[in-house]
Amino acid sequence: MEITSFQSYLLILFILLIIISFFVFKQFFKTRNEEISLVQFEQKGIELLTAPQELYEFGSIQIKKRLYPQATQTFLKAIKNSKDEPDEGKAIIENALGFSYAAQKEYKKAIKHYQIALSTLPKYTVALNNLASAYQSLFNYNEAFKVYNKVLEIDPKNKTALKKTKELEKRINYKPFTESTTKGFE
Repeated sequence: MEITSFQSYLLILFILLIIISFFVFKQFFKTRNEEISLVQFEQKGIELLTAPQELYEFGSIQIKKRLYPQATQTFLKAIKNSKDEPDEGKAIIENALGFSYAAQKEYKKAIKHYQIALSTLPKYTVALNNLASAYQSLFNYNEAFKVYNKVLEIDPKNKTALKKTKELEKRINYKPFTESTTKGFE
């Protein structure tokens, strides 16, 4: 039994559709689980949530759903309740709060919380990348460049820092072309 080119085309198309269906259903179930978690947290009410882990999880879901003001309030409560948490947990919550502020374009507040996270965990590359990004958003390119270089000292293969340092090098070393004003049209 020989397979014709038309049959092989249909077979390939069928296999592609199965693969695409798999990824669509996987994303559907992931989104559905996030929605269910969000609804459960909202039904419970933020007033009843006291554990920093729960509050962090709730705030993370709010960020994924782009509910930044609500996430900010959730992370603030998580920080308030995180007195007995390990330093790593506190740093993660501070970084998430900074991210929430940055998403609302409140970069100075974001920088403050990234720096608090870094005072707890100085080699926290995610917070360092976020800090550099916030500096870059405030047009403080020299400071952003320094922070991205610090990331590269910790993790030389960090893709974000590698890409951004190249961009910032070009921006920092940019010199406008001025020859047209001194030659030619005199």
